[in-house]
Amino acid sequence: MITNSQLVLKRGFDVVLSCLVLPVVLFPILVLVLVASIDTQQFGLFSQDRIGQYGQVFKIFKLRTLKAGTHQLGHLKVSATRLGQFLRVSKIDELPQLFNVLIGNMSFVGPRPDVKGFADQLQGEDRMILKVKPGITGPATLKYKNEEALLSQQADPETYNRTIIWVDKIEINKKYVQNWSFSLDLYFITKSIRN
Repeated sequence: MITNSQLVLKRGFDVVLSCLVLPVVLFPILVLVLVASIDTQQFGLFSQDRIGQYGQVFKIFKLRTLKAGTHQLGHLKVSATRLGQFLRVSKIDELPQLFNVLIGNMSFVGPRPDVKGFADQLQGEDRMILKVKPGITGPATLKYKNEEALLSQQADPETYNRTIIWVDKIEINKKYVQNWSFSLDLYFITKSIRN
């Protein structure tokens, strides 16, 4: 199980890497926020409440990719603009989460932060997942990199997500917390860049 001293090391790495990367991508992020604002006809920076470390709620930042209106799980591709679809598939829409990493409510690697109703309802040993900050990438993120496409094929995406995908993600993320190492984080970051 990841220790408190390992959490400090993990946080130190996050701060150093985000300080190195943000100056390089800051201007592209600002341009993309402007482009997304024009494309979606709404402010191009999207924020939403998510569950973070120790079950605390925080605001996640993403580039806006969806048209105005109500959106249903499994039908997000239809709700996205053409540019939004590209941003989502390429994961470029998640670039603003570098600010989440810098301010300390996310990490480069960890379980993806979920909306209320998932991680905040974990019980027993499953709650070990909440010991680490949620990540931009991680083992479950990589396994389910085509999650939207998978959900779109289901007759009942909500039920499939809760009973199949979420249950699997819990087990994957528990193994990550139990077997954490600095080299493991480097592996997931490298694998994410390659994918």
